[in-house]
Amino acid sequence: MHDTVIRGGSIVDGTGQPAFNGDVAIDNGRIAAVGGKAGPARREIDADGLLVTPGWVDVHTHYDGQATWDPILAPSSWHGVTTVMFGNCGVGFAPVRKEHRRELIDLMEAIEDIPGTALEEGLSYDWESFPEFLDALERQPRAIDVAAQVPHHPLRVYVMGDRAIRREKATGDDIAAMRQMTQDAMAAGAFGFTTSRTDSHKTLTGDFVPGRYSEVEELLGIGGCLAKFGYGAFGMNSDFNDEAGELAWLTKLAKETGRPGWFLLTDRPRDPDRWRRLIAGVHKGRAEGAYLAAQVAGRCVGIILGIDTSLNPFSIREGYAKYERLPIAERLIRLRDPAVRAALLKAEIEPLAFKRLSQFRQQTITRWERMFVMGKELDYEPTHEKSIAAIAAQGNRSPEEVAYDYLTESAENFLLFPVTNYNAGDYGPVREMLTDSGTILGLSDGGAHCGSIVDASVPSFMLTHWGRDRTRGPRLPLELLVRRQTSETAAFFGFGDRGALKPGLRADVNVIDYGAMRLHAPEIVHDLPAGGRRLIQRADGYAATLVAGTTVFENGTHTGALPGKLVRAGR
Repeated sequence: MHDTVIRGGSIVDGTGQPAFNGDVAIDNGRIAAVGGKAGPARREIDADGLLVTPGWVDVHTHYDGQATWDPILAPSSWHGVTTVMFGNCGVGFAPVRKEHRRELIDLMEAIEDIPGTALEEGLSYDWESFPEFLDALERQPRAIDVAAQVPHHPLRVYVMGDRAIRREKATGDDIAAMRQMTQDAMAAGAFGFTTSRTDSHKTLTGDFVPGRYSEVEELLGIGGCLAKFGYGAFGMNSDFNDEAGELAWLTKLAKETGRPGWFLLTDRPRDPDRWRRLIAGVHKGRAEGAYLAAQVAGRCVGIILGIDTSLNPFSIREGYAKYERLPIAERLIRLRDPAVRAALLKAEIEPLAFKRLSQFRQQTITRWERMFVMGKELDYEPTHEKSIAAIAAQGNRSPEEVAYDYLTESAENFLLFPVTNYNAGDYGPVREMLTDSGTILGLSDGGAHCGSIVDASVPSFMLTHWGRDRTRGPRLPLELLVRRQTSETAAFFGFGDRGALKPGLRADVNVIDYGAMRLHAPEIVHDLPAGGRRLIQRADGYAATLVAGTTVFENGTHTGALPGKLVRAGR
């Protein structure tokens, strides 16, 4: 008698092999049998006509704060994700001294657009060291599993204090201390170390983050401790101003430690060959014995602009700030006033507010040809004729007027600004990145960019867009799409007990009505601590999501079960 049997589904087991029909049997939270006809069970799930896949393993989220108070971790858990990993991009909340708690909150708010008031209210800060942070995570009941990496910026501030905030060079003693603390974190179960070397990451005051210009000596010194472990990866977000130099030291680190090295990669329209050069660098490093990978996104990284989002084309114009302090209903009424409309359409951008924005956000308020009406029928591959600039030209109006009138019509109206991975309605670069053996899938940023991006839905988008619905260009095989976000992400980071439907592995499973899968339009809610704002996005089609054999979601609704846990690397 099995605990659970999922009967008669089309099994896509996560390994990449063709789908096959049969049963999946589960005992004691693990897969007991896959395929064929399983014996009787205490509970059966009818999967006739449905897909059965492993749960998604999302390795690029920013639930560092939310995971300490929220047992559900939506939106990711709504989209079939059963394991999330955070500590990405060098930001997080451990280690931390009491006097620097506010700095870390401000840093997360500036880089990842998570409301500081929500973090201030939600974070208990009943930890100082990273191992203590892991213990705090372990105490929190939860629906899905979580895992963490050591973030560079908090580590640097902990060791160097204000010298780190001023981005001073680390001394030999500083490096030794950071290395030892990273080693202690790894021994406690961290899945690696991450840093950020990009101008896109700024503080609330517009300065660069503590680790932006860290010397290679510092990064090699810290990362070198990974050689002591049979697990853990070194990851970074870099502008690659010196492509050859960055790839050289990352390759050196991966070879010397025997551990994977990875970096974030998106298409850049101003340098269309950049991504090819960097992937070529990955393959070159692999040929030299270094396990490197470029972590790529499954769709455009797009800023969502609305009246109640973090940013819209008018939000840093002179005179707009006073309306943002109003309740949304009153705000819309005031903004529709003809006199207010006329004044804001003429208003200039505030220089200091503009300076504080990251480079890609600066684009979003000025480039009408890259701004698109999002609509209820979601289109993440919009063509030029759908841009605000094109709509304005067709109607003999200014782009400012078109955008203003659309946004003030309803708080549910959004514009999409594809910052990267957009190529005039043709996802050629993204498709090539997704099918290149030198890449891994990530960059959902679940839990982050609360008021401007909601890409936690990417796991569902992969199946609906790339596997079923895409009309402009070829689709991708369903087996590949499942493998890319299960066994591949799990294996790269060392989750050895999940990521495939195989006997003995953890029974993290999705049962999916593939034909009924649909992404909902994004919406704004104020459900974070202290009424903090965030964008969410739901999906239809998940008949059931199981974590360790326990059903945590049925038809999009949480069952109340909390079988999730902290996953410690090396355990």
